[in-house]
Amino acid sequence: MRLRPSVLVAALCLNSVAQATNGYLQDGYGVKSQGVAGVGTALPQDALAAATNPAGTAFVGNRFDVGITLFAPDYGADIVGNGAGANGHYAGSSKKFLIPEFGYSHGLTDSLAAGIAVYGQGGMTTEYRQNPFAAFGGLGRAGVNLEQLFITPSLSWKPTATQALGVAVNVAYQRFSAEGLNVFESVSIAPADLTNRGTDTSTGAGFKLGWTGELYDGLSGGVAWTSKIHPSKFKDYGGLFADGGSFDIPENFSIGLSYKIVPQLTVAADGQRILYGAVSSIANPLSNLFVGAPLGATDGPGFGWRDITVLKVGALYDPNDAWTLRVGYSHTGQPVPQNQTFFNILAPGVISDHVAVGATWRLTTRGELSFAYTDAVKQTIRGSSSIPANFGGGNANVHLSENIFGVAYGWKL
Repeated sequence: MRLRPSVLVAALCLNSVAQATNGYLQDGYGVKSQGVAGVGTALPQDALAAATNPAGTAFVGNRFDVGITLFAPDYGADIVGNGAGANGHYAGSSKKFLIPEFGYSHGLTDSLAAGIAVYGQGGMTTEYRQNPFAAFGGLGRAGVNLEQLFITPSLSWKPTATQALGVAVNVAYQRFSAEGLNVFESVSIAPADLTNRGTDTSTGAGFKLGWTGELYDGLSGGVAWTSKIHPSKFKDYGGLFADGGSFDIPENFSIGLSYKIVPQLTVAADGQRILYGAVSSIANPLSNLFVGAPLGATDGPGFGWRDITVLKVGALYDPNDAWTLRVGYSHTGQPVPQNQTFFNILAPGVISDHVAVGATWRLTTRGELSFAYTDAVKQTIRGSSSIPANFGGGNANVHLSENIFGVAYGWKL
């Protein structure tokens, strides 16, 4: 099994940016999974299955999948009650982003299958042409750009015809840049490495483990775990992120069920836990700044995010041999506390609800075209004592919504 270098280079060169969905991780990986709001732990549908649960590679057959997703975000912030003159509405850029995906799976023996998935794990891009921190001394535009690309080779073994265990290596490539944050230079351990340093990169690797299989006739279960990744540090932003530029990728795990009610109708559900609270640069609150921990220090401030639980439900219906229709809904806890909205003007990952629809059209016995649309419903978090008195007090209210369109083509080999 080989991944052609041209495919890998194309994936790296594309602007593989994801806006925040479940925090800053995508709701689902692969267009088919997107059509059921990200359900996939016990519902492998294509060669991207390993991105959710590597055990699923054993059940998708020999196939090749390629797709692209368009993210159209709408985000912004309102500052109210501020004594330093920052009150006002700050609209985010209307830029749209493309995320590529690629998957390949192949049976090595009757019980062993291998695959590889290349996809955007997540990220966050914000750009404010009117700098929300200008009243405090911020210069020019303000914003951040975090991009994450994952390459996940997987191996899945079937001890029986209906059970599979899987393992995958999770190789991560990150890019980050920030601008317009010079107002925070006086509270950083490395003010020269805080903002406007161009794009820095980071790499690291971890593991995925999973099981999926039939529990009894028509009912399947699945469990998946993704390790925390400790990538190399963003040294050019060592004065921004905690511990000198550390930006770990959080551990997460999920459990899922799928049930074929009748041959044409399957319902499925996932529960997922994402451990943002174990990543200092994400979880440390802004208040650390005022107890002796400047930006970039070991306990330096982050975005104050909490661990979240995501619940997803979906259904697939085959009206005939040519079509599969999908629908899904997911709900997540809120990672951004109300007292942390000021710094989260840069990272308003506040969406709680996704409503998704999708379909697959089988063009031939081997080729199929899949579509998905997700409405990431607008969510506003109103700050409560969120702007420190040192910055004039008051509150920042942040909001985010998204329209997400995906299309993919699959070949059965």
